[in-house]
Amino acid sequence: MDDLITQATSEDERRKGPTVAVLPVGSFEQHGAHLPLTTDTAIACMIAKRIADDYGLFLLPPITMSCSHEHAGMAGTVSISAATLYAVVNDIWRSLKASGVPGLLIVNGHGGNYVLSNVVQEANVGGPRVALFPVSEDRARARREAGLESSGPGDMHGGEFEVSLLLHGAPYLVHEGIEQDDHSALSRPHLLTLGMTRYTTNGIIGQPSLATAAKGKALLDSLSQSARAHLSVLADE
Repeated sequence: MDDLITQATSEDERRKGPTVAVLPVGSFEQHGAHLPLTTDTAIACMIAKRIADDYGLFLLPPITMSCSHEHAGMAGTVSISAATLYAVVNDIWRSLKASGVPGLLIVNGHGGNYVLSNVVQEANVGGPRVALFPVSEDRARARREAGLESSGPGDMHGGEFEVSLLLHGAPYLVHEGIEQDDHSALSRPHLLTLGMTRYTTNGIIGQPSLATAAKGKALLDSLSQSARAHLSVLADE
């Protein structure tokens, strides 16, 4: 994943003089037998790097462990508390402000990081400074523009969306056999109470068999375009 993590120097950032930083937030959690534990981190890095490159922003290294407690029953998953994730992101933003970079775009790669919404809510009380990306509208637009065949609700974890992005940006992370891992669990009313093991035996909820690199490229293109609106809001202040 070295190609997805910033290698910029202090001088590079001084010359560029960005006013907005991009922070990828991933996770370290099970994604079945054929995707790595770092799947969400790789995807967050991929999206963040594309946005930083397209808009000349300050790309930060990823937060690699987050709130994956619903996956705790499956091997390899490691989580931190919501309070810890809140504190880390908040500290990063305060450090950025002190160094002359007041804006922060948080690129979240894991749906269970609900606390990031609270970070953004509180940070913006005095004016728009922090944005969370992508929001549901951004994902829906990307799915339409990329021609994804699965439904958003059904494509929750390790499915067409995530695998397509990996096939485009980091195909070496997708192991042989992923196309056999389709698993459907459209109704998940007690996910936060019972965890993932109640709704999937193989760790996947979605249809990775539908994923293609071409769809991944289209997803990434769409997400970068959608980021413009969020950055414009940050720039208005």
